[in-house]
Amino acid sequence: MPRVARELSPLDIKRLQNPGRGKNVSVAVGGVSGLLIQITPAGGKSWILRTHIGGKRREIGLGGFPDVSLSQARDRARSAKEQVWNGVDPIEERKSKRSALVSAQKRGLKFKDAVEKYLETKLGEFKNEKHKKQWRSTLDTYAAPVLGDMLVSEIQITDVQRVLTPIWNEKTETAVRLRGRIELVLAWATVAGNRTGDNPARWRGNLDAVLPKPGKVANVENQPAIGLADAAKWFAALKDRKGTSARALEFLAMTASRSGEVRGAKWSEFDFEAGIWTVPAERMKMKREHRVPLTPEAVSLIQGMPKFKDVEFVFAAVRGGTLSDMSISAVMRRMHQDAIDAGLPGWIDARSKRPAVPHGLRSTFRDWAAERTEYPRDMAEMALAHNVGSEVERAYRRTDMVERRRAMMAEWNRFLAGGA
Repeated sequence: MPRVARELSPLDIKRLQNPGRGKNVSVAVGGVSGLLIQITPAGGKSWILRTHIGGKRREIGLGGFPDVSLSQARDRARSAKEQVWNGVDPIEERKSKRSALVSAQKRGLKFKDAVEKYLETKLGEFKNEKHKKQWRSTLDTYAAPVLGDMLVSEIQITDVQRVLTPIWNEKTETAVRLRGRIELVLAWATVAGNRTGDNPARWRGNLDAVLPKPGKVANVENQPAIGLADAAKWFAALKDRKGTSARALEFLAMTASRSGEVRGAKWSEFDFEAGIWTVPAERMKMKREHRVPLTPEAVSLIQGMPKFKDVEFVFAAVRGGTLSDMSISAVMRRMHQDAIDAGLPGWIDARSKRPAVPHGLRSTFRDWAAERTEYPRDMAEMALAHNVGSEVERAYRRTDMVERRRAMMAEWNRFLAGGA
């Protein structure tokens, strides 16, 4: 018959010490068979229940002393032994409860906190500071007032509707982008274990059933552009202006490129002998390498830019980095204001009556190609680095028509210079 341990008192427990042999010692405290107090060499004490579960000897931690008193330890030990008697493993039961608690805490994440956590990991992917600010700004302005304090696990399609409906008709483009950003945040929350089920911000087979299609409620508003009748006069005025930003804008107009592509242009991307500027995929909107055929005038402009030691950018800012997007836009604003000051109408878009902006020059080029030339539509679209044809067609296309586009860009440059 196994020996029954003497029942120790709270004072006995308090007086117990480790004998100092460099390892933990365990002392039976009595009252419940298998209940021990473990004492570390440093003097720390904790409760352990030594028992058999499913034929295996196991040790179950019951907490530390003095946070758990002797009487509490005996109660916990009796409860654990009762669980074992009923066929329950107390250790696995505890793990399961802890896991459920962690899951519940994760599901307790608020939308505004999910936005912050998502942006911590994703904002680094944005190369453009303007896009970073727009991402956060749209969520803060439109989504946070409705969803900010809601738990991501509780957000339903009706909640997303309350965010989008007020701006869906009047600010359709903003609303479309906002919907996509909410969808990404909630998708992150699902993968992170903070919510389950369908994404309530998903469009297809979801929000498209309760909101009108964007194309049905608003036409895409083009960026204000220089009219074809004004293009040569505007370009002549631009050539008279000094400074790196003015030259970047001039090159942008000549190549019908995007601001970010021009501002980030590096000397290593230019093959002057072949007359080709190769923009790498990571700087392109469509994430595909884009070859731009250069006219002699464009080559001359690039070669005329000062080249500084240890500076890789053609249109470098004062400190050697890239120009800001605002610096090029500022040139167009000043040109517009100078025209107004001279008693002229200024450089405005004929349709929207708003001052033209750098990105609108791509629309000017597209209008010129369609209205003043016989060049194929696909060629003009390629010059703008747009997707042309279906995904299958693009996969089988083996050429980007760079030499045919060279002739088109030469005519465009002559048009800007005032030629027929």
